[in-house]
Amino acid sequence: MRTNFDFTPYRRSTVGFDRLFDLLESNARGEAADGYPPFDIERESEDSYQITLAVAGFRPDDIEIVAHNNQLVVSGHNAEERDEGRYLHRGIATRAFERRFQLADFVQVRSATFDNGLLRIALKREVPEAMKPRHIQIEGARDPAANDRLEAPAEDRQVA
Repeated sequence: MRTNFDFTPYRRSTVGFDRLFDLLESNARGEAADGYPPFDIERESEDSYQITLAVAGFRPDDIEIVAHNNQLVVSGHNAEERDEGRYLHRGIATRAFERRFQLADFVQVRSATFDNGLLRIALKREVPEAMKPRHIQIEGARDPAANDRLEAPAEDRQVA
């Protein structure tokens, strides 16, 4: 059972979080409730991730991957195949799908591989140097006597 959460009080008291609240509200509405195709999201290291989708019945040519504006869209369209009465049962789903993933800032798609019906998409967070924290050196006049008092061992310091 899903309950809808009202983000209005948070929207009134925050600035710049519109995209986050839109994402939370769209997930709460269940826009991606289909569950097909099944997928895993794996954290490989501090800044590396992998999404694995089970896409049995699809060929690499049937699948499209698009990354745009912090969103990754994986869609598949299987070419219509006439069964001509060959199949007694078709249990492998090959219906068209579209799966969307919201990516955090600075997360880039590195590669995509297809093997044994599994589509693996490698992701890596790459924060630009300008956005990383940097150490600021403090400059200014120094009082050498004050430094000597601070750096000398306690027993060598003379109390004034």
